[in-house]
Amino acid sequence: MTNTANSRPFESHRVTAMALDPIHVGTGGTRLGRVDLSIVRDPVTRLPKIPGSSLAGVHRAYAALAKNRYPRCAGQGQEKPGSGGHCGQMDCPICTVFGFARGQGGGFAGLAGFTDAQLLLFPVPTYRGPHWVTSPETLRAADIEPPTVENDKVHLLEPDGHLNLGWLMLEGTTIGDHARLRGALDNLRVPDCVSKHIAIVSDQLFTHIVNSNLEVRTSVSIDPATGAAEEGALFTYEALPRATILTWQVTCRNPIHFGTGQEQDKAVRTPRDVFEVVAEAQPYLEQLGIGGMGTRGMGRLRVLASADGTNSGPA
Repeated sequence: MTNTANSRPFESHRVTAMALDPIHVGTGGTRLGRVDLSIVRDPVTRLPKIPGSSLAGVHRAYAALAKNRYPRCAGQGQEKPGSGGHCGQMDCPICTVFGFARGQGGGFAGLAGFTDAQLLLFPVPTYRGPHWVTSPETLRAADIEPPTVENDKVHLLEPDGHLNLGWLMLEGTTIGDHARLRGALDNLRVPDCVSKHIAIVSDQLFTHIVNSNLEVRTSVSIDPATGAAEEGALFTYEALPRATILTWQVTCRNPIHFGTGQEQDKAVRTPRDVFEVVAEAQPYLEQLGIGGMGTRGMGRLRVLASADGTNSGPA
């Protein structure tokens, strides 16, 4: 890496991932409505998402496992009985990259920043098999220039009359400049079996299609005394379905510009070093997962691509 690259204040890396299981990142409470335990949604678009705080938390925990810094440098880090809290040393890659808390003694915000994980491609059942639905604004959020979309049609690579997206039947038409779109998805390492079955709808329809096709499961608590279902313990919860494609960005700040005053024995020295610590957590996402209901077959997430320095600050 050149000295010019080392002097940039940050690097931004786009990450693309596919859900191997349904993913439930809940709101932390119950509500009246279709399900008891709902998932987090964007307050404006009403589309499901995974908050950046959830991504940062699991990346910190799994990177700590990879670096043999678990459990001390994982978690909140406040000192408590039986735990000394974060070490807060600049030779610790976990505390340097993800930050540390020291109560009244201050702390450090960390060098890695996570955006929310947003939907990129959402799987929906059709009579022609599953299709992955997206919309113009969804593509723009992933730095992909979308084709022109008609409000009352579904745009496909190979249209053949009408196509149902769940409960909604729409007239099919061809995606304009589909080669450029396929190329952009290939750059994000979206599997070919997914990009061949992409369906683009308007932004207004996309929200309704997504929220109408989330996975909803029903569970019940078992009474240990009888071995039967406990009365009044039936509950439902929703999740992003398996094979959902998500994308987020990791902004890696340059340790030269965002230091803590302790320059000696730094664990990371460049934005690339910061991202390499973050990337060590990615294999754990594929096995240990993210979100709740992990013992009920949910949560596993496979990282497909981690773009190198997709956006860098000025030298």
